[in-house]
Amino acid sequence: MHRVGIIPFDVKDTLTALLFVTSMTRGRWILPKGLAEPEESHADTCHREGFEEAGVRGVVLEDFPLTVVISKKTKSGVKKVPVTYYPYLVQEQADEWPESDRRQRHWALLGDAAKVAYRDDFLGLIKQFEALGPWIREAAAHHKSSPPVSPLPAP
Repeated sequence: MHRVGIIPFDVKDTLTALLFVTSMTRGRWILPKGLAEPEESHADTCHREGFEEAGVRGVVLEDFPLTVVISKKTKSGVKKVPVTYYPYLVQEQADEWPESDRRQRHWALLGDAAKVAYRDDFLGLIKQFEALGPWIREAAAHHKSSPPVSPLPAP
């Protein structure tokens, strides 16, 4: 079944870093993903999975969806699953999060990400992310320069 995930990242000057988490079954470095819940948008799923699996909150760059096929271990063996990933500009990183007792996280510079990512599943995704780099960095710069939007009305 199709899943939705995030490519958690941050930009500083000319450097871009990606945040990986360990998978719960095999301990390999992956990117957060999961099934959308009923009535949940892709952006909602991104925010939920980002916090549950990596303890991060941020901005979903919905203009840059990247769909790839990854391998997922199941009780009946390894199966292929399509996942649509969205670049996710990390704005906050919690010390404790729902799966912090079962996952580790690791920041890697974009140039080193292929050495961290597990197998070929993420290599194409990382190359696509890198190819979109100028536009992703432009969108990230816009979000970093804008004050956070409060969901509450001004007093």
